[in-house]
Amino acid sequence: MCRNIRTLFNFAPPATELEIRDASLQFVRKLSGFAVPSKANEAAFDAAVEEVAAAARRLIGGLVTTAPPKDRETEAARARARSARRFGSGAD
Repeated sequence: MCRNIRTLFNFAPPATELEIRDASLQFVRKLSGFAVPSKANEAAFDAAVEEVAAAARRLIGGLVTTAPPKDRETEAARARARSARRFGSGAD
C-alpha cells in the first residue's frame, strides 16, 4: 500500500473531500506508475482519480462501526512515535 494513503474511516472530524481526493490521487499514481501523466494520458488519469474518489466516498459512507471515532491528533502522535522508534528521532 502507498505510504501516503491513510485510513479515512471512523475519525472525528470525518475525512474531508480533499483527503479523499488526495488518497485517490495517490492510488491512481501507484497503479499507473505516473506521478504526473503526459498530456495524452491526462484525461484518463483525471477521470480515474474522480472515479476512485467517488468509490471511496461511497465506501466510507456505507461503512458502520460500534467503535468510537478516533481522534486525529492522538493517531498522529502514535504515528510519530512509531516513526521515531523505527527511524530514530532525527535529532542526532
